[in-house]
Amino acid sequence: MRVLIIEDDPLHRSFLQEAVRAALPECREVLEAANGVTGEELARSHGAEQIILDLQMPGRNGIEAARSIWRERPETRILFWSNYSDEAYVRGVSRIVPDGAAYGYVLKSAAEERLKLALRSIFIENQCVIDREVRGLQQKSLGPNNGFSDTEYEILVDVALGLTDRIIARRRNLSLRSVQNRLQQLYDKLEVYHSLGEETGAINLRTRAVTNALLRKLLNYSALEKAEAELQEWLKQSAVDR
Repeated sequence: MRVLIIEDDPLHRSFLQEAVRAALPECREVLEAANGVTGEELARSHGAEQIILDLQMPGRNGIEAARSIWRERPETRILFWSNYSDEAYVRGVSRIVPDGAAYGYVLKSAAEERLKLALRSIFIENQCVIDREVRGLQQKSLGPNNGFSDTEYEILVDVALGLTDRIIARRRNLSLRSVQNRLQQLYDKLEVYHSLGEETGAINLRTRAVTNALLRKLLNYSALEKAEAELQEWLKQSAVDR
């Protein structure tokens, strides 16, 4: 077995190296990369099928690196090791996982034994492992309401990007009524109507929805940066198709 560690912090790489050696006596080689670009190159050149990947790295983040690696080798097993439990990060990962792929999401604050168990579960037993703390914080961020569907979340992101209902409908291949209905559901789930009292006319509901989503960590800078890039590509394609 060969394991690739992609992590920009040298102390964290050293810690992960020791954890891998302790948890996986089957491992014959541990490779290290300090950034996503180098990590992709090593994964490709060495055919690494077990990877530990930091989510936040300068230049090329973990989600971008994982997307490229999985595109070439969808059977690769990846453990995302992160400081962040934000739903935006978890959704970003879940959107790119190939069907049937084994992966994990473990916080850097998790106990060392938890990390070792995740390594064996994912790399040896081909299981998916999501840190219980991540799941718990997701539910806490959502409050008493149900979670968002993928379509609702996409509309929330589009609202954050400043798109109108009509543009959202065109981009997502929905009717205008469907977009407006889902917006009402978003307002309910984000408790927009109750956030500043009963005088809803005194606030901009769309802006308040984005604010509440940011406060609950449903959106973050990385998610919006990626969404902006995707929007620009869609705008270019829309101009070509006209």
